[in-house]
Amino acid sequence: MSLGNLKINVSRETLERLDLYEALLKKWNKSINLVSQSTISEARERHFVDSAQIYQLAPKNWQIWCDMGSGGGFPGMVIAILAAEFNPVGRVFLLESDQRKATFLRTVAREVGVKAEVVSDRIEKVDPIGADIASARALASLDKLFGFSERHLKDGGLALFPKGATWQQELEEAQRSWSFTHEVHKSVVELNSVILSIGGIARG
Repeated sequence: MSLGNLKINVSRETLERLDLYEALLKKWNKSINLVSQSTISEARERHFVDSAQIYQLAPKNWQIWCDMGSGGGFPGMVIAILAAEFNPVGRVFLLESDQRKATFLRTVAREVGVKAEVVSDRIEKVDPIGADIASARALASLDKLFGFSERHLKDGGLALFPKGATWQQELEEAQRSWSFTHEVHKSVVELNSVILSIGGIARG
């Protein structure tokens, strides 16, 4: 079964997990601002498919994935659900300092039956994760994200960051303080948006 307009086939169990996650998101969003209310009716495409396309860009053999500032779980919880099918030995860490959102994430993981290690503390205070892959969606500028990534990625790790129409400007600003390699992948969900695949992050 395909997921949205992505070229990714998932099992019925994975789709059922995503359906349950979506139901929980809509229920909790009434009392906790997990995603913008204006996007909740389009949650499957705007949030779930948008997150799943990030998973597609990751190397197949990753062991530890660190999602920073997970919020309502995008992309981190979607990553954990897909990993349950495609990479069950992978560990997914969701860093979220807001206690209410962290409680929501733990509830989703328990209800849908997937492994996701929710860490409810500030990104810069969490002990280094040593991740193969770091991700963050709508969290901060690239310059700040690189600081977080430097802390939580292992040597040779990869960062995957979705960015909007101003992504080129953010890249230029980051290049003033950081050295890195990057590839640009067009978003299948948002026109003028991209996913940046970034490696070799180092200061200077």
